[in-house]
Amino acid sequence: MSAVAFAPISARRRRVDKLARGGVALLTAVALVPLVLILYYLVKQGIGAISVRFFTTDPTGSFLGDPGGIKSAIVGTLLMVGLATVVAVPVGVGVAIWLVEFGRGSKLAHAVRYFIDVMTGVPSIVFGLFVYITLVLGGVGGSSFAGWKGSVALGLLMLPIVTRSAEVVLLLVPNALREASYALGAPRWRTVFRVVLPTALPGIVTGVLLAIARAAGETAPLLFTAAVVNATAFNYNDRMNSLPALIFQNVGQAQNRLVTIAWGAALTLVAMILMLTLLARLIQRRSRLS
Repeated sequence: MSAVAFAPISARRRRVDKLARGGVALLTAVALVPLVLILYYLVKQGIGAISVRFFTTDPTGSFLGDPGGIKSAIVGTLLMVGLATVVAVPVGVGVAIWLVEFGRGSKLAHAVRYFIDVMTGVPSIVFGLFVYITLVLGGVGGSSFAGWKGSVALGLLMLPIVTRSAEVVLLLVPNALREASYALGAPRWRTVFRVVLPTALPGIVTGVLLAIARAAGETAPLLFTAAVVNATAFNYNDRMNSLPALIFQNVGQAQNRLVTIAWGAALTLVAMILMLTLLARLIQRRSRLS
């Protein structure tokens, strides 16, 4: 068996390779600098507000006395984002499945993709104004602000993100897996739910997390739909507080303690998103091992 001779790598190619590697490393470091600075400044400004009472008491709305904590804002954020996720994720993934598996080349699919792309670029305040005009001023469910109306606004914001990210991931699933399932006699719906979706699940979860992170940090839609209150509310028909609204309300105040609470709420919001991301990664790892 004859040996294969490999030509030695020229000095020029080595220099170009090192230059390219160095350029990529430099650009990566430049991209990480703003992120590190934001996290550092967020921890520096918000760590002073963190305490047990900070998480277990409601805001008092007092400018002179005790300002209270952020309990109602945490509860409201979890409830509204949770309801929006329950509604937007199944609908968004279902639309993505239809676009990829059933109506890929149809004119209706092209129209749906176009409107989804338009919705992705719509500012969040437009969703808030739409829900405010149709549900709040329109008197649907009562002519007042309510937590479920805030969830509707957040759900509309999440829907195009979930749909587009799920569609991209589903398109990456190899057609060989589908053809193997069809060859074994499985119908299309079983192939989708037993083969395609489990294969694309990690990417779909990532897209859902991006949508949740986007919704959890939005302020304008909630100001128009759920308003800002101090007390904790568990009824979706009542007004609900939220972390973005609390930050917006306190960060412009003249009292330093209210500004510190705003920074503490911002740090809490980032920590919540981080814990959610770590939990999702853990679930993905276990699903791959099983």
